Amino acid sequence: MFSESVMEETIKNVESIITKWDPNSSPITRATSLFHSNREEAEDFLESVNDLRRAMHALVSEHSTSDKLLLAQNLMQIAMARLEKEFYQILSAARDQKDPESISARSSEGSSNLEDENELGSEDLKSIADCMISSGYSMECIKIYKLIRKSIVDEGLYLLGIEEFRPSQILKMNWEALEHQIKNWLNAVKIAAKTLFIGEKALCDHVFSASQTIRESCFSEITIGGLNLFRFPELVAKCKKLPERIFPLLELYEALSDIRPDVELIFDSESTSKIRQQAVSSLHGLGESIRAILSDFESTIQKDSSKALIVGGGIHPLTQKVTSYISSLADYSRILSDIVADSSPPYESPNYDASSTPAVSVHLAWLILVLLCKLDRKAEGYKDMSLSYLFLANNLQFVIDKVCTTRLYVLLGEDWVFKHAEKVIQYASTYETLAWGNVFSSLPENNSPLLSPEAAKECFQRFNAAFEEAYKKQASWVVPDRRLRDELKVSIAKELIPAYREFYDKHKVMLSRVRFGPDDLGNYLSDLFHGTAISGSTSPPTPR
Repeated sequence: MFSESVMEETIKNVESIITKWDPNSSPITRATSLFHSNREEAEDFLESVNDLRRAMHALVSEHSTSDKLLLAQNLMQIAMARLEKEFYQILSAARDQKDPESISARSSEGSSNLEDENELGSEDLKSIADCMISSGYSMECIKIYKLIRKSIVDEGLYLLGIEEFRPSQILKMNWEALEHQIKNWLNAVKIAAKTLFIGEKALCDHVFSASQTIRESCFSEITIGGLNLFRFPELVAKCKKLPERIFPLLELYEALSDIRPDVELIFDSESTSKIRQQAVSSLHGLGESIRAILSDFESTIQKDSSKALIVGGGIHPLTQKVTSYISSLADYSRILSDIVADSSPPYESPNYDASSTPAVSVHLAWLILVLLCKLDRKAEGYKDMSLSYLFLANNLQFVIDKVCTTRLYVLLGEDWVFKHAEKVIQYASTYETLAWGNVFSSLPENNSPLLSPEAAKECFQRFNAAFEEAYKKQASWVVPDRRLRDELKVSIAKELIPAYREFYDKHKVMLSRVRFGPDDLGNYLSDLFHGTAISGSTSPPTPR
């Protein structure tokens, strides 16, 4: 218990320092910062306010009629006016630290915001807040804190380029402008989450460490701009779903997914649950949109109605477009794994093991299968069956090459490549049989008996006609892949030239002229699959 004389002595002792810093006493006092000019005196001031508070409590409970109570109340009002002013000044000084360059620098340097704010007086802010709250002036303290810090956070988001859009604005925005906004958001969101918001939470938790209710209330109101920040991806996800737009959506999903642990940690209270929920809602919206685009892309492949046949059985534009798209998707395999993880497999396969094969691998393999099935139907448009198989071999080889030179190889694996490479060999073999079968069969079997001159002449004529027809027909055919082209030539030559050479060597003396020598055949074969015939001709020249 305090005696009245002790309380009076306490009030007398604190009166001098409190009245000295009365902000209304003079312009000089009003303009001078107590905490900036004299830290030792600032500590004495706070201690004096605490002593005054204790004396007032004692007067109210034990000597409520004392004339000193009115003096104490006046001194407390003066002290609170000074602390409000100091609190405001220290908080306002932090504005200069919220330009984009300083925010980005703190993010890249990895320095904690609490350390930065210590330089600006975070300890002073805490001391003032503790003093004002314990003195019954929490509302005044909180009002100033929310006002200043919210404006700083809002300004920080603005300087990072974050704008508030209505759904109708996003839907009406042309894609180039929206892509610019997406790139800006991707650059800003990591800084906002890992520097701006986390730093604000650290400061708020520090200043109001004495009251969980106050710090949660303050932080919730200060960072309400986070709702707008994390709503943007959801608005973008509602735009028209076109195949080429999937990649910006994947980047948005990746960025939001990467910072989600930070969001859960920073906005961990009930009062900030709306921001957490918005981040989750945006992720969900992006995932739904990406899955819808993938489904639409599959339908686009299946519904491709182009009837034009590729001259020479070369690579179809659909093959180029689809494989390029799928290989680009493979670069986002980590994110796609999350998005398609809960989807059922696009097809049932006895080789599919859900426990060991990533869902993204199954999905991309399925898209390639859809393409290959479509190519099968397009191959049916060729009147010449041999050309249809050459077309299939060319296009499947193109797909395999794309797989082997991109991240698709990691996702689909060696077995997939081997299986489809065997299919190319089958297509090539079928092409060879259909395209060159008549040429091969026009020659006698090996080790056949010597023919009469007339029979030999007829055999040469049959061979010449068959070879000319095959060569003329295939003069404009192409095999873009060099290795496949060489393998086809070697395979045809191995089947044709030795048999022809044996027949030629046996019977050439019987005739005055023979149109093709064995070496001539090799020369003609070497020029095939480039889309042009020897010397621009479409058939072998007639010997003179």
